[in-house]
Amino acid sequence: MRESDTGSAGPQEATDLANKLESLKAILSELESALVAFSGGVDSSFLLRIASDVLGDRVVAVTSHSETLPPTELHEAKKIAESFGVRHIIVETNELCNPEFISNPPDRCYYCKKGIFLELHKLAGQLDLMHVIEGSNYSDLKDYRPGLKAVKELKVRSPLKEARLTKIEIRALSRQMNLLTWDRPASPCLASRIPYGSKITKEKLRRIGLGEQLLRDLGIRTVRVRDHDTVARIEVPKEVIPALLDKMRADRILNYFKSIGYNYIAVDLEGYRSGSMNETLQKDGHE
Repeated sequence: MRESDTGSAGPQEATDLANKLESLKAILSELESALVAFSGGVDSSFLLRIASDVLGDRVVAVTSHSETLPPTELHEAKKIAESFGVRHIIVETNELCNPEFISNPPDRCYYCKKGIFLELHKLAGQLDLMHVIEGSNYSDLKDYRPGLKAVKELKVRSPLKEARLTKIEIRALSRQMNLLTWDRPASPCLASRIPYGSKITKEKLRRIGLGEQLLRDLGIRTVRVRDHDTVARIEVPKEVIPALLDKMRADRILNYFKSIGYNYIAVDLEGYRSGSMNETLQKDGHE
């Protein structure tokens, strides 16, 4: 199955996909009970739905909430968990109290995930749930994801990855199951918009979240506001850039972004690409 194709698959691809789905169900069945780290994104929503189908009321969804979460994500997560009929718990976390996180090193995500999963393990014990599981998929192994180190250290299970399900396959299965999240754009934590080494602050997270929400309100689904102190570097798909520069829309964006604290507003001509902040790591010789 091609990375750009979430439509119909050939007979062999359909068989492979069905086999992976059965493998996922078998993995979940063996767990007996689980706490699902649930963001409301494509992967964790799919995982929660299948886990609920397999384990019933022995599944609890837990969403961590902090300033790093995009403003509308918590509301969406609540709606999805409710639609699945799954018990949903919100835990408040405060990554901004962790000096290792706010200094924003290249392995920032490790410190964030470690803190969150330590809390989830405690909660799982209190709820008498045997495992903590999360939504990393097989495609994530190709990307720079330091948070996976925390997953491994704390023995958090990643059933999608264990079943070798890729991102595109998860979208395809989600579409077959009529999950509203099947084509939802990725929405990682707001700290990922801040260059490594630049301190993460509540103010930066606030203005990133507000800026991205405005652009979504203007009909742009996939967007990143990269925060370079006084400069906002806006990434949208290349085909969307001309619409972004329409005079009325551009004036609205300029005025609003300046009102929330940016002095300069730029559009990245390379367009949106996932993990663009990692490009500097590649240049510096990091994996």
